[in-house]
Amino acid sequence: MGLIKELLLLPFAPVRGSAWVVEQVLQEAERIYYDPATVRAELARLEERLEAGEIDEEEFDRAEDELLDRLETALRRGVGPGNGTHT
Repeated sequence: MGLIKELLLLPFAPVRGSAWVVEQVLQEAERIYYDPATVRAELARLEERLEAGEIDEEEFDRAEDELLDRLETALRRGVGPGNGTHT
């Protein structure tokens, strides 16, 4: 039965392969997005922008809240430096 199924699905192999590639790219993007080191670096850049007068306190607070939410999500998911896994 498995061989027949594979033969019938053979025309769809490029689509299945493309879906796999898209899934891998999304997983890597999510891993980088939620990487605590990345979030901490963005927090540091945000503080530099505030000190340089590029953004005001209100914009800083809004962006800081978003970054802290990302960091909390990362820690809750178990994403850590070098492990790249979600638990």
